[in-house]
Amino acid sequence: MLIDLIPGRADYPMTKPPFILTELKTNLGETILSISLDPKQFKTGSRGYYANKKLEIDGVRYQVQIQMVEIGSKKSAAPENG
Repeated sequence: MLIDLIPGRADYPMTKPPFILTELKTNLGETILSISLDPKQFKTGSRGYYANKKLEIDGVRYQVQIQMVEIGSKKSAAPENG
């Protein structure tokens, strides 16, 4: 079942899931961040999921980035005529 198309890539339909929910936990199991990864077409041509968020732990600010890249999703470049 097709869910959506990657923006700018009408030739490649995204299948389930439309997003991925992940949690960042301490070593004691306390959740300190829940974040939703949305489908992304990377500039390299690969596709996958990506999220970026800022959080604060004990007065220290952090930037969290998560990316999941589908292995083999990058289309091979067309050979150049030369």
